[in-house]
Amino acid sequence: MKAAKGKGAARSSREVLKVVEDRKVGKRKAAIQADKSSKRKAKKERKAKKDPNKPKRPPSAFFVFLEEFRKEFKKENPHVKAVSAVGKAGGDKWKSLSDAEKAPYEAKAAKRKAEYEKQMKAYNKKQESTADDGDEESDRSKSEINDEDDEEGHEDEEDEEEDDDEDDED
Repeated sequence: MKAAKGKGAARSSREVLKVVEDRKVGKRKAAIQADKSSKRKAKKERKAKKDPNKPKRPPSAFFVFLEEFRKEFKKENPHVKAVSAVGKAGGDKWKSLSDAEKAPYEAKAAKRKAEYEKQMKAYNKKQESTADDGDEESDRSKSEINDEDDEEGHEDEEDEEEDDDEDDED
């Protein structure tokens, strides 16, 4: 007996799949699915926020080339609006260029990279100086700092009790 081909066969296989999806999920699979969703949330929470003051990374030689190529391509093909078409045409053109033709773009990219490195050094110095001003206790662990806070809290409570005792005497 041959298996049915065409639209009818696809419908019957979809119906079979629907029946499987309607079954209740067992305890083990339900627990695994719950774990996966909590992991997703944890990953999102862990991700650090980006600093808007941080300098942007410089473009590679290809992207420097693409900036100029995009302008030329728009003039030659004003009717093409798809970004993918520009990217594909630019990629093909870049592959066809010789090393000598790529050299000016690589030089511009190297120059931008040098500027970026200078900006990053300045940015990192600024970050270190703000971190030093705000957090003098960074050499100690959090537990040591918390222990000291707890001790100070107990001393404050004792001082308050002594003050209350003096007030009661008046």
